[in-house]
Amino acid sequence: MTYASSTTALLLAAGRGTRFDPTGLQNKLLAPLPDGTPVACAAARALLTILPHVTAIVRPGAEGLAHALNAAGCDVIFSTDAERGMGASLAAGIRATEDAEGWIVALADMPWISPSTIEAIARGVDAGASIVAPVYRGRRGHPVGFGSMHRDALSSLDGDVGARGLLEAAAVTSIEVDDAGVLADVDTHADLHLQR
Repeated sequence: MTYASSTTALLLAAGRGTRFDPTGLQNKLLAPLPDGTPVACAAARALLTILPHVTAIVRPGAEGLAHALNAAGCDVIFSTDAERGMGASLAAGIRATEDAEGWIVALADMPWISPSTIEAIARGVDAGASIVAPVYRGRRGHPVGFGSMHRDALSSLDGDVGARGLLEAAAVTSIEVDDAGVLADVDTHADLHLQR
């Protein structure tokens, strides 16, 4: 780690992934990428390359995923509100890390984000930006950085909209990146084998 950021990463890993496996038997976040790394662990490792503190939020019953993320270097919390959606999981993560000076919110099904993108977002938050988001070829992607001034708003989120309302209402600092990974997630089995 060459850049020491004061932000904390939140890795949202509490979704059901029903498009990946409608039966719910296989957790897509544990599915192996071509190099054998589970999807969520690849996402976690990119964050851990830049950020000293990564807290993963998982749903109750996902002990295998929690163990894998803990072994990868994440702190793990179980969100009992995960059924209510991404907003509820994000709020649980904020409340668990309420002393943080800022957050980078990442999605565990996006394993191809470059550490250089994460560093650029962290630098923006550390420099006092309200919200920082990467943009690739005109499209805003993930992860998104939030300054500590959004603590109360983030900790009271609920439902499945996540922080969309904040992104629409607040000033967002956009960072142009040459990183297609900011738009690429794993939704189906075929996505595991896409070249990045």
